[in-house]
Amino acid sequence: MADPTRILIADDHAMFRAGIRTLLESEPLMEIVGEVSSGDEAVDQVRIIKPDIVIMDLSMPGSSGLEATRRIAALHLDTKVLVLTAHAEEEYLVPVVEAGASGYLTKNSADTDLIEAVKVVARGQVYLPPKAATLLLRRYKEAEADDDPGLHSLSSREQEVLALTAEGFSSREIGKKLFISPKTVDTYRARIMEKLGLTHRSELVRFALRVGLLAEL
Repeated sequence: MADPTRILIADDHAMFRAGIRTLLESEPLMEIVGEVSSGDEAVDQVRIIKPDIVIMDLSMPGSSGLEATRRIAALHLDTKVLVLTAHAEEEYLVPVVEAGASGYLTKNSADTDLIEAVKVVARGQVYLPPKAATLLLRRYKEAEADDDPGLHSLSSREQEVLALTAEGFSSREIGKKLFISPKTVDTYRARIMEKLGLTHRSELVRFALRVGLLAEL
């Protein structure tokens, strides 16, 4: 049987944390391993208990959720951050993704989308609702960064694997699309990350968006 996804909830509203706990613990493979009410506490607990996912609010006392996300990404652990906030995507989406988060979800969608978002992030993919994905794509298109030298270091096949990875396809799915084995896909992905100096899958997504590899999401 698969191990449960270990989740830390970071939000300064106790009743909201309780609601999230109740929702997620209804899933058989999700385990709440801690609750904190500030960004500083979130970083400290990540160091201690190393959860699989932190569900992170942005507006908390002390270090904000955005700063805590940056600090957690800088630890280079396997812990992923899923931002769950009252702020609309237009306000914080780009800074959150650039800080290293693996997902963005507004609280008014939590009751219907949170479980799926956690599952997506737990698989090592990036969760963005359609509106958020569109906003992010527009932001990077406006940056006109298509000439990034890192892109030119990748072969055409590596660029294909990068784009499909960023779109959320698994190694098996990418292998079927490109008629190669999943193991070969993993080899390509490792080579891509080495060439680009990246360590997390979320960084691949940000790079693919920035250089225009994703025509649409």
